[in-house]
Amino acid sequence: MVTKSENRFIRLNLITLIVTLVLILAGAVVRSTGSGMGCPDWPKCFDQYIPPTSVDQLPQDYKEKYVAGRIAKNERFAKLLDKMGKSHLANSIRHDETIAVPEEFNVAKTWTEYINRLTGAITGFLLVGLVICSFAFKGKANRLIVLSILNVVIVIIQAWLGSIVVSTNLVAWIVTVHMLLAIVILAILVYTHFYADSLSRERTVIISGTGWLKLLVLISVILSTIQIVFGTEVREAIDEVSRNLLYEQRNTWVAKTGSIFQYHRDLAIFVVVANVVIYQLMMNKFGGKAKELRMSNMIILVLLIQIASGLILSNFALPPFAQATHLVFSTVLFTLQFYLFLQVYRTQTYNQ
Repeated sequence: MVTKSENRFIRLNLITLIVTLVLILAGAVVRSTGSGMGCPDWPKCFDQYIPPTSVDQLPQDYKEKYVAGRIAKNERFAKLLDKMGKSHLANSIRHDETIAVPEEFNVAKTWTEYINRLTGAITGFLLVGLVICSFAFKGKANRLIVLSILNVVIVIIQAWLGSIVVSTNLVAWIVTVHMLLAIVILAILVYTHFYADSLSRERTVIISGTGWLKLLVLISVILSTIQIVFGTEVREAIDEVSRNLLYEQRNTWVAKTGSIFQYHRDLAIFVVVANVVIYQLMMNKFGGKAKELRMSNMIILVLLIQIASGLILSNFALPPFAQATHLVFSTVLFTLQFYLFLQVYRTQTYNQ
């Protein structure tokens, strides 16, 4: 039986999971609108806790000030990379001329980035709250305490990396790592919610074996993770193409991304096929209104949204709303698939 304190952890975990997805949506809006440099410093925005609404509120030398600060921070980061044996990455940052290009103040972009940071701060406080609530499982499920603490540590690293993302002017590979850490945070939240919730529930008993189903669901989770990485790299390639074309000829950007877009598109076919097969197997093994079947139905719905937004992106010159939709639903898909994997993995199996 679940106690009140344990149930509080389960509810807060679900809220934190949803807010984390909202944070990813906010980040997607920042990326699709080009607002990543809306706040040139971190953690404040133009050295203020509440961002300015007019250029008149900024010092006259704000461009030079923030460029100098950014270059100094990048040099410290480059030295860290040197110590890690990543000299080629360190040199790429030192010689990136775009880092020294000052950003013009744009109130819309500034507040878009500020809202993203505010959502990140709320997520951080929720994760700290989860650590406190997780001690309700002390002695009963200590892994929940360990994983909740680990997630806070990862979020601290993520916040630091976010400052590097800003100071390096959105250097491509750092943005990819930033996205992957977000996926790790989501995975831990999904697992801790599922495990805490399952402590008071009996495992589902299935008539026939589910070995192949478990393997196929795991493969679908791995494929979706790889697809997210490919999608991030497609976005990085588009950023490079757009800069080279001076942000003109938008309808040609996708075609100029090269093989990475083809990999992303082709892998999408495998993701769809794998999930359709999984859905058919779920229909056969989980009849009625089983929770596992409802989860599979949601996955199919998200896949349809992903297909539609992907087609809009590739055929209608990358509209920003489709970019944000495609990115956030890729993480929603991962979340649902991972939860489904945990559901199926914990089922008891025997043969007829």
